[in-house]
Amino acid sequence: MKLIVGLGNPGIEYQFTPHNAGFLAVDRIADDCGVVLSNRRGRALTAKARLAGYEVLLAKPETYMNLSGLSVAALVQELEIAIPSEDLIVLYDELAFPLGRLRISANGRANGHNGVKSISGALGTEEWLRVRIGVGKPALVDGREIKAGGRDYLLSQFRKQELAVLDEVLDRVEDAVETVLTEGVSAAMNRFNRRPDDPEDGSDQSKEK
Repeated sequence: MKLIVGLGNPGIEYQFTPHNAGFLAVDRIADDCGVVLSNRRGRALTAKARLAGYEVLLAKPETYMNLSGLSVAALVQELEIAIPSEDLIVLYDELAFPLGRLRISANGRANGHNGVKSISGALGTEEWLRVRIGVGKPALVDGREIKAGGRDYLLSQFRKQELAVLDEVLDRVEDAVETVLTEGVSAAMNRFNRRPDDPEDGSDQSKEK
């Protein structure tokens, strides 16, 4: 069984904030699969589903973001996942990318993301698949990307126009996860890691760690 985890903070006050993009992505997958994340196991809200022909466990840790690893490690152990890089996919927000972009990576450092830091620490490895959902500010007219204001921004509510962009991105996140399951990580990275103006093959993006 594949484990698909979305990261976020529990509580209605955090529901539609940038830091909860992972929760929103898992909720979208659950909704499209016709399931509700209501079962409690591994310190998370979970639901079994069938996605792209695969049995998956969808999960949203009930720990706060900086303790996400406790939940993920418990679920990995319960599902007897011996190699996290093969059977674990984590969806989370990425401040370094503007809203509207996503990036699939087979591994990587936390880069200041406390949820990622917690998971790598709990699993003892950075070798696990992640889908990073851009929540940063849009690029400037001249193409330069700007970073939003850190913690205060991540825990503030999305604006209406931002939610409209996020809605489309969540569909692409689901497509990306399905592609990982059916075609493999490399194919998914080549397809989804491109910027709109990148070459069609996207080969340079697939090499990112």
